[in-house]
Amino acid sequence: MSSAPRVFDRSHTDDLAAFVKRAPTPYHAVATVAERLDRAGFRQVAETDAWDGEAGGKYVARGGAIVAWYVPAGARPETPYRIVGAHTDSPNLRVKPRPDMGAAGWRQVSVELYGGPLLNSWLDRDLGLAGRLALRDGSAVLVDVDRPLLRVAQLAVHLDRGVNDNGLTLDKQRHLQPVWGLGEAHDGDLVAFLAAEAGLDADDVTGWDLMAYDVQPPAYLGRDRELLASGRLDNLLSTHACTAALLAAVEAGDLTRIPVLAAFDHEENGSQADTGAMGPLLGNVLERSVHARGGGYEDRARALAGSVCVSSDVGHAVHPNYPERHDPTHHPRANGGPILKSNVNQRYATDGVGRALFAAACETAGVPFQHFVSNNAMPCGTTIGPITAARHGITTVDVGVPMLSMHSARELCGADDPAYLAGALTAFLRA
Repeated sequence: MSSAPRVFDRSHTDDLAAFVKRAPTPYHAVATVAERLDRAGFRQVAETDAWDGEAGGKYVARGGAIVAWYVPAGARPETPYRIVGAHTDSPNLRVKPRPDMGAAGWRQVSVELYGGPLLNSWLDRDLGLAGRLALRDGSAVLVDVDRPLLRVAQLAVHLDRGVNDNGLTLDKQRHLQPVWGLGEAHDGDLVAFLAAEAGLDADDVTGWDLMAYDVQPPAYLGRDRELLASGRLDNLLSTHACTAALLAAVEAGDLTRIPVLAAFDHEENGSQADTGAMGPLLGNVLERSVHARGGGYEDRARALAGSVCVSSDVGHAVHPNYPERHDPTHHPRANGGPILKSNVNQRYATDGVGRALFAAACETAGVPFQHFVSNNAMPCGTTIGPITAARHGITTVDVGVPMLSMHSARELCGADDPAYLAGALTAFLRA
């Protein structure tokens, strides 16, 4: 006899699904986070302006990155920070500077691989196109064609008889260029189309940052709807959880430290960008916040010495079809709570002190947690955690939500885990 379907509170995960739907690109993710901060009374400050030391919430947005912080009443220049960090970008297909191409009567879009996408997962999917259009005056306008527009068509089995026995081999240049219509390709067609979609004159568009995405919306999966399938869970799940945690911590009040949200771009290709974790954005914000409250070098050093960062990025749940790829004594499971990621070679920044701090936050929040470590025979990925620890000298712990199909166009996690993560991060910010 089967057990009764499990009942759980889906409000956080419902909101995550809505967030992911509104954020097909890092630029849209930042705009969506900013809207939520605005509603909560935060105010945007320009990096080119002088900053004040007033209490309250502020944020800086730059391209696909955003840093937000809340200064409690009575905070001193040396008051330490509690930072939750994530990234807004995901592996995908991005449009090249000369996008219009074609062959054999098909119109195509020339794309470049971003990060490390699971290539076969992009085949035969209905793809939209989104990003930002840069104008002659230096401004940028977001654009989102949220409907089937592109398709990377797979070769029929009749023309590749051995594919199911020998495996699929894809040439990254030749086999991943999507089609978007019939006829001859003409320079400027795609940009003119997107300018019209955004209500712009094509002659005003002089630059673009555009990327394809699967238009299938997030959906619950499974008999009991206990799983969530979606694109861009890596790492919008963490960006959403960090935002929710910051707002919940501020709403609860009685803060003794300054809570900070840092969501970076370009993690998937090494973080070496002005909007990446290796860039100066977070350090500038922390230092300028100290100076705005009347502090100097000594106060900044004291504030950072007492600060802690939780770097949140998705991790691997044990795969039922490939259990041998995982460490035999560490098998994170979906809906088992967030994972503490450890690697002695500093691919993750977690040490014993950080582990204890996050374990205490989970205990306070009533959230279960699990441990993740890579199989010794498998290479280990990395995150913004080691970069943040090394760049700013801040104690950092790496955590995340376990999932399947990481870097696929569509990923899978437990439906309870996003709320568990947000609860733990809220407790961490309030500790």
